[in-house]
Amino acid sequence: MTRASPRVVLAALLLAASAASAHDADILYSQVRRVAPEAAGAESPTSEVRQVLTLTTGTLGLLLPADADGDGTVSQADLDARRAALEVGVWDAMPLTADGRPCARTSHAALLRQTYVELSATFQCPPGPLRQTYTVLSVLPAGYRVILGSSLDGEVPGAIFADAAQPSVAIPGPGETGGEGASPVSGFGGWVSLGVSHLFEGVDHLAFLLAVLLVGGGLKRVLLLVTSFTVAHSITLGATALGWVVLDGERARWVEAAIAASIIYVAVENLVLREHRHRVLVTFLFGLVHGFGLAGTLAGYGLGDSLVTGLLGFNLGVELGQAAVVIVLLPVLRMVRRRPALHLRTVRVLSVGILAAGGYWMFERALG
Repeated sequence: MTRASPRVVLAALLLAASAASAHDADILYSQVRRVAPEAAGAESPTSEVRQVLTLTTGTLGLLLPADADGDGTVSQADLDARRAALEVGVWDAMPLTADGRPCARTSHAALLRQTYVELSATFQCPPGPLRQTYTVLSVLPAGYRVILGSSLDGEVPGAIFADAAQPSVAIPGPGETGGEGASPVSGFGGWVSLGVSHLFEGVDHLAFLLAVLLVGGGLKRVLLLVTSFTVAHSITLGATALGWVVLDGERARWVEAAIAASIIYVAVENLVLREHRHRVLVTFLFGLVHGFGLAGTLAGYGLGDSLVTGLLGFNLGVELGQAAVVIVLLPVLRMVRRRPALHLRTVRVLSVGILAAGGYWMFERALG
């Protein structure tokens, strides 16, 4: 009887587990545009404001029963059938005001795009600064954010964030870069900063990187491992952002679960294998998966005309954050490796912790 190697069995189990459902991207992207009075074509005490909100079908399903016919997928017909529910569950939960006075919603629509849902609405607002309160975040799981871009006549000055702790945000006018509690994002440097922030906020990516570095070996091998991970996730991040690879809601679920699976796999390898001859290949393959995860996050920012700038800047920011982690960890790990007994205990303890974290993420995402 042919016996499968432990590596093959372990890989098969983890890949099977990665088919479990997982979190959708925890970002909603909103763009608000106040139409200039001359563009509206009439003199009026109010002005027209247009808003577009993009989100995944999974996120929409957390807000209302979007699948009207119960066939397991959301179609344009489902969105049309849920028009009244969208008005109550989404737009009524995002009141827009101008100088403290409510804006009147005059119309709204919903379109199913290839990889997301686009909700749009038109308002009549009195003069004064705009502010929107995203009470919709109170019914979403912790960690969800709204990334809001503001524009006037097509000019986008930046972006601000809203979350459950700070759901009310001032919408900047032309020439402004943010309001109270705002985190401005403008130009190439802004995207680089977002990439760095995302890397350090992405605990699962850091856990995978730490698991790889624990048994990385010498400087040349560490550089090879980091390079393989960088090249791999840059490939899938770029391919997805450019539209060459399409991640629908179901595929995004597989990606999130596969990221957790990659962490479990590498941690188990650290515990059961003495040699890691294929670690570069393993790191490259799992780097492809992590790139899809990064792409899901980047898509939520609504790159629009900033596709090239946003893609390059965000990816560079991720690489800079990753380089900072390696620079800090590598000298410490090299000192530990000089004492084999201490190195062995360190690898075991940290790998067990990483394995537990990966298992928790897999369990959490499978139930999500």
